[in-house]
Amino acid sequence: MSFSLINRITNKIRIDKNNSVVLGKKFKMSGCQVIIKGKNNCLNIGDNIRLRDVFIQITGNNCTIHIGSGSMIGRDSYISARENNISLTIGQRCAFSRNVKIMTSDGHPIYKDGVRINEAKNITIEDDVWVADNVTILKGVTIGSGSVVGINSTVVKNIPKESVAVGNPAKVVKENITWQDKF
Repeated sequence: MSFSLINRITNKIRIDKNNSVVLGKKFKMSGCQVIIKGKNNCLNIGDNIRLRDVFIQITGNNCTIHIGSGSMIGRDSYISARENNISLTIGQRCAFSRNVKIMTSDGHPIYKDGVRINEAKNITIEDDVWVADNVTILKGVTIGSGSVVGINSTVVKNIPKESVAVGNPAKVVKENITWQDKF
């Protein structure tokens, strides 16, 4: 399935050949930019997704971004899977506020003595995760189900399930929590 004409008019979509997009039912996106460059990449958007002014970028080969059903991603957010054989997974019923940045790569390779020291790494955000405004989630982390990441935090290490993490770098400050979307 590909983006409808309405989606192509209300969003900026550029997808190279040899890539795929899987779209769920009843997804809403407006003002978004989607760029997929390379080969054998896949963008998978689940059912009942809401995206507004989100920039989704896949650059490389054999990379995947999966956004689980029932999730919402707020304005000015940036989701990027770069390099080769990389996956970025967002679980079901996740709620991301404004200006959230999720990046599997540092953007530029860095070498020491001719050896690359900053390889890209997968990111997994499990089901029912709430991410507040201005959060950055960096390569190689897993955020456990039912967790909350506080405003202006930078996630550089794994966060266990049902935890609250805050700060730069984000640290767990509460465990065994639950949260509920009342909107």
